[in-house]
Amino acid sequence: MKCLTLNTHSWHETNQLEKISQLAHFINQQQFDVIALQEVNQSMSEPHVELSVLEESRYYATDRNVNIRQNNFAYVLLQQLSSDYYWTWVPTHQTRQTYDEGLAILTRTPIVQASYDFVSQLQDYNNYRTRRLLMVQTEISGQPVWIADGHYGWWHDEEHFRGQWDRTEQLLAPYQDQLILMLGDLNNVAEIREEGYDYVMSKGWFDTYTLAKVKDDGHTVVKAIAGWENNATSLRIDYILTNRPLSVRSSAVALNGVNGAIVSDHLGVAVELDLE
Repeated sequence: MKCLTLNTHSWHETNQLEKISQLAHFINQQQFDVIALQEVNQSMSEPHVELSVLEESRYYATDRNVNIRQNNFAYVLLQQLSSDYYWTWVPTHQTRQTYDEGLAILTRTPIVQASYDFVSQLQDYNNYRTRRLLMVQTEISGQPVWIADGHYGWWHDEEHFRGQWDRTEQLLAPYQDQLILMLGDLNNVAEIREEGYDYVMSKGWFDTYTLAKVKDDGHTVVKAIAGWENNATSLRIDYILTNRPLSVRSSAVALNGVNGAIVSDHLGVAVELDLE
């Protein structure tokens, strides 16, 4: 099973349409089974896509009150993929007073059910610190699997990561008897002790990077970016976690100019694992 997570930084990138094509080319080459995307944006002023058209694209309406706009990053990307994916998208907050920013999950197998909810105490759509978790259930290799997608705050931020992760634990608790894959941008550095990464690991999660038989340095942020303006080192802040110790064949930084083109201010994480 192959998984990809990427913070897309969508519609904030230069040459965005070219980068969408480059991302689509990478996905077409690799044929991922599960894809989790963060910062999946759409212009608030764009016309919405009719539901009948969305249904033809295998869209699953996690929230029927949500409008998918014609330049929704995930929707545009899907039109360039060579394989059919089932997909859903939900908004988390507004950004730059121009875009709905949200989360998207794409799966090669049908979405059975889906939900999303706040993980931040803040629930102001106009504030970028508002965070949500997207969860979908699918069936892979004959077993139910929950895919969770999140984009979190920082350890020292006023909207504290610890509280957001505690809420994540509550939302995922009903599904702990099934396999859970948690993908996303945690905004917490793996190498820093006694902060977000250690807190997550203390809850019993398994990091596919540490489980992987073959791996690279794992760094997904290699320059100063929004939220890490003073960064001068390489950071591992994007993850694919599981609630069980699976056999992981490989974990690789993706879309870094070597393993796929650079398409975002974040690099991606691509993992190949065996389901038990």
